[in-house]
Amino acid sequence: MMLVRYLSQIGRYFLMLKEIFNKQTKWPVMKNLIFKEIDDLIIDSLGIVCFISFFIGGVVAIQTALNLTNPLIPKYLIGFATRQSVILEFAPTFISVIMAGKMGSYITSSIGTMRVTEQIDALEVMGVNSLNYLVFPKIIALLMYPFVIGISMFLGIFGGWLACAYGGFSTSQDFIQGAQMEFIPFHITYAFIKTLIFAMLLATIPSFHGYYMKGGALEVGKASTVSFVWTSVCIILFNYILTQLLLG
Repeated sequence: MMLVRYLSQIGRYFLMLKEIFNKQTKWPVMKNLIFKEIDDLIIDSLGIVCFISFFIGGVVAIQTALNLTNPLIPKYLIGFATRQSVILEFAPTFISVIMAGKMGSYITSSIGTMRVTEQIDALEVMGVNSLNYLVFPKIIALLMYPFVIGISMFLGIFGGWLACAYGGFSTSQDFIQGAQMEFIPFHITYAFIKTLIFAMLLATIPSFHGYYMKGGALEVGKASTVSFVWTSVCIILFNYILTQLLLG
């Protein structure tokens, strides 16, 4: 019975994706909606992303340095390990899971509140495709999400360099040498491919849970929690699949 319910929800999700791109809202209205979503979802997220990236990059560098106890292991491996950790996994995946909490809760609660207060019904009565009006601007706004992840990558490595050089774990020259060593440009491409797919999940899964929720204010909170869980699960699952496909 639970399997049938899950399959029904997955089917409804894909039907929602199809409906989002039908009957487009007029461009002058859509343009303002997109700019509002960029401000709410991208610009407002930069502060927390910068803070977390900087300090986690420092922690990764310190943990690596503390585990390189053998004097025969060169110190430049600290920079190498920090760069690989930040670019391949921390920035695209860890930050996306955090954003599932921040962005996802905001999206689900805002759309869920509109559902509870019957604003979505009012849009439908006026002949507006409510899914296109509410969800499409979020998808377009989150096309800028790789820009956020690019900042996260830079600050993560920068935080690692500061922690290493000024914490006395290795010299600045050794860290920079390690950060430049055996760099594979495709790893950046891989990270941004993941990021774009995660952006789609961040825009659509919370919107789905907000749009189709039923009940009152209490159910809005429950829907936000459920959307965070499922967005995180999908991000982790797609992370595994994409890593296998692109790097395996």
